[in-house]
Amino acid sequence: MVAHPLRIGLKLSQQVHPIEAQREAWRIADEAGFDHIWPFDHLIALGNDPTRLIFDGWTILGAVAENTKRTRIGLNVTGNPYRHPGLLAKIAVTVDHLSGGRLEMGIGAAWNEPEFKMYGIPFPSAAERIRMMDEACSVLKALWTEERATFKGRFYQLDAAIAEPKPLQKPHPPIVVTAVAPFSKGVTEAAARGWDPISANFLMPQWVKTHWPKYAEGCERVGRPADPANWRVAKSIFVCEDEATAKAYVSDPNGPYRYYYSQLYTKLKRGNRHVAFKTRADQPDEEVTLDAIVDKLVFWGSPNRVADRILEFREEIGDFGTLLMAGKDWKDRELGRRSMQLLAEKVMPQVNAAIAKSKVAAE
Repeated sequence: MVAHPLRIGLKLSQQVHPIEAQREAWRIADEAGFDHIWPFDHLIALGNDPTRLIFDGWTILGAVAENTKRTRIGLNVTGNPYRHPGLLAKIAVTVDHLSGGRLEMGIGAAWNEPEFKMYGIPFPSAAERIRMMDEACSVLKALWTEERATFKGRFYQLDAAIAEPKPLQKPHPPIVVTAVAPFSKGVTEAAARGWDPISANFLMPQWVKTHWPKYAEGCERVGRPADPANWRVAKSIFVCEDEATAKAYVSDPNGPYRYYYSQLYTKLKRGNRHVAFKTRADQPDEEVTLDAIVDKLVFWGSPNRVADRILEFREEIGDFGTLLMAGKDWKDRELGRRSMQLLAEKVMPQVNAAIAKSKVAAE
């Protein structure tokens, strides 16, 4: 294993609201030394909860671009099937310029049926959504790199479209996709196209581990080096100086962590995609409890405990480049703020010191 320092990012999930909390979160991330900020891009709230306010992701990202100085930024992720790529190309270029060339283009096939229904769009099959995403990316790249873009596909067409302005990043911003399934074939296809993956924060470690060989397979197909530095992995993390407070906060039945995983498990089970929460594919549904999910998928505790969990996780899945902290509601504002600061200031120095030490020992 080629060890390198582990970067950190902030993945603002649909649990982070109101908008003032998002603004404060990305400011803290930029000041504390996070390397990436990824607001989410959904049309409706998790669980279709009408009390949860969902704002437009690209507008949020423009504000992030204007109010940060060094972090890479992107959306986790833009659902291409219900956005025309012609408009999306111009919006993305605008944000790339606003940020001084810091945009990473997060794309996805979209999977939440109610988001299609709200615009009266028939819900495509998974295979259709993937084809739509692939075509959309071809349109994006044509508009970003050609003087007059022409494209004729099954879903999208361009007829000598004037393709200005161009991104600051050449030939275009990096394209990143989120992997939400074990043994994801999409990761292989993404790697073959020059794209990089984010492994979702709701996958058990043994399923996250399956993404690297699929990524390497796609890279090998096109003669592209498979670099672990390009692999981003999202995790739910809560850091607190006091261990008892951390445990109580994460295990609170009405807290943001249990709410998030309860809602997501219910939704994925409805779509028969809840294998993500199982420790083996044939595990009976009745063995999958909320307690077990939270215990395995949330890294919580003191800086020392969380650092140990991250290192254990890295040992289990292999080397990767960026750890994305999946944001949740700040039920307690001060604890939420402090958790981010502790991750950057106390946890990651321990983690990277241990990685450096293991690298020296291996040499």
